[in-house]
Formats: sequence, structure tokens, C-alpha cells
Amino acid sequence: MPFLARLRPDPFLLLLLGTIALAAVLPIGAGGLRIVGWIANGAIFTLFFLHGTRLKREAIAGGIRNWRLQVAILGFGFGAFPLLGWGASIAVTPWLPAGLALGILFLSVLPTTVQSSIAYASIAGGNVAGSVIASAASNLIGVVMTPLLLALLAGTAFGTGPLDNMGKVAALLLLPFAIGQMLHTRLAATIERHKVVAGRMDRLTIVLAVFIAFAEANADGLWSRIGGDELAIIALLSLAMLLIAFAAAWLLGGWVGLDHADRASLLFAAAHKSLATGAPMARILLPPAVAGPAIVPLLLYHQLQLMLSAIVAARLAKRALAY
Repeated sequence: MPFLARLRPDPFLLLLLGTIALAAVLPIGAGGLRIVGWIANGAIFTLFFLHGTRLKREAIAGGIRNWRLQVAILGFGFGAFPLLGWGASIAVTPWLPAGLALGILFLSVLPTTVQSSIAYASIAGGNVAGSVIASAASNLIGVVMTPLLLALLAGTAFGTGPLDNMGKVAALLLLPFAIGQMLHTRLAATIERHKVVAGRMDRLTIVLAVFIAFAEANADGLWSRIGGDELAIIALLSLAMLLIAFAAAWLLGGWVGLDHADRASLLFAAAHKSLATGAPMARILLPPAVAGPAIVPLLLYHQLQLMLSAIVAARLAKRALAY
């Protein structure tokens, strides 16, 4: 893909911004919100069922052979990065509404992306197989770790955590994922033949989750609490976190003795955070009045990681030629 094309706004992000605008102006009563919420929950159940059917057990087993890379990615994604987000969310609490500050923490505990972290690792001369395994393992573990980390760290930083929603997590994330894994051998080939439809299901679920989150938050007066100053703070903080994550992940790769290919895979898998997983999870884990503003940092971070990764991947690709 041309380098400059990566610097343009993500078309899907533009669709999500349109969805947010629609949620802000479209009047929906309590009954309508309940109906859309049920539809969104059904889409989330289906999405994680598809995730379960597509995840190859061989991929997880294969990760054991390159354990240093996989431990570094998982340790950074669910250890160092959440601590960075926890500290950042506490630091900006005096200047941001609670929902936005919580959103900084929320994005930090999410698993890595699937498509983009692999694609950028490939461009940078990274270990593509290792990236595939890492994204699969991260999203598998994230189904459990993201709610637990958010509960632990949000309870410390904000005095409350989403442990009361663990029943919804089990019903809408763990249960369909487990069913998908049990049916993997029977359905994987069928899902692969219809992967375009499955991909559209991913995006439909995100759109529905974002719409209902912002519609519910708008009913609670979201936009009266968020202005240009708050958005600017979030954008700058997201950029700073992304730069710190890139630098720290690269240094970590050198410290544990990874070669260039593995360091490149670690770089993108560790620094990227998944909008595809985050938007549905926000709908499940967070109260309606909080879920909308909590997605805002993730949306900004998502676009920044795509743009900055294009620059970093191009530089690493040149560096790879020296090896």
C-alpha cells in the first residue's frame, strides 16, 4: 500500500465519526435504546463466536517455540502498557471528565490489533508468523485480562471497577468464544470461505457498539462536558503514549536479545490497541453514561497508530536491508 495512503484518515474512522454525529442528533427514546442495545449485544455475541471459530489452536501452540517474543509482547501489552495508561489517567484527571480519563486507562488494557499490527510488521521486515501468533494470543487472553485489569486499575484510580459486569463478560464474550473454539474444526473452513462477510460483521459490530454507546451518553449530556480543550488534551496524550510505547517496546526487544525481525513484530504488536475489540467491550464493561466518552481516546489513538506506524514501518524496512 502506498506510503502516503497510510497518512490519510482511516475511511472506517470517518464512518465512525459519522455514526457519532448521527447518535448526537437522532432522537431515540428509552425504548429505542433498549432495542438497539439488544441488537448490539447480539452482534457482539456473534463477533466473539466468529473470533473463536477463526483462532487456530496450532497458532497458540506455535507461540511456545518463540517464547521470548510472545512473553515480551504479552508482558508489555498487559503489564507495562496498562501501568502507563494508569499513570496517565491519574495525571489528567484534574483536567478531564471522568469518562475521558477512564478511557485512557481503558485503551491501555486492550489487546493488540489483528490486521494492522501484522501488516506493519510485514512492511518493516518483521516476523509475520510471530505477529500472527501474538495477535491471536493477545486477543484470546484479552477476553479475560482486559476486564480484570480494568477492574483492578480503575478501582485504584477512580474508586470503582466493572467487576459487577463480569456476568455480561462471561455471557457475551467468553461463552461465544468458547463455543466457537469447540466448533473450530467444523466451521473454520466455512468461515474462511466467507471471510468477507465475517469481516463486515466485525465492522457492523463496532458501528453498533459505538452508536449505542454515544446515543446513551448523549442522553446523559455527553457533549455538554466535552469541549475542544478536552479533545486536544486527549489527542496530545494519546500521541505521547504511542511514542512512549514504540520507544519502550523497541528498547525491550534489544534488552531481551531479539533480532530485527522479532523486534519489529514486538514493536507493532505491543504498541497497537484494538478498536475492533475495544468498542464492543466498552459497551459491556462500562456504564452507559461512561461508555461513550471512554471510546473517544481509543478512536484518536486508533488513527494515530495507523499514521505513525506507516512512518516507523518505512524506516524499519530500510534498516532491515542492512541485515
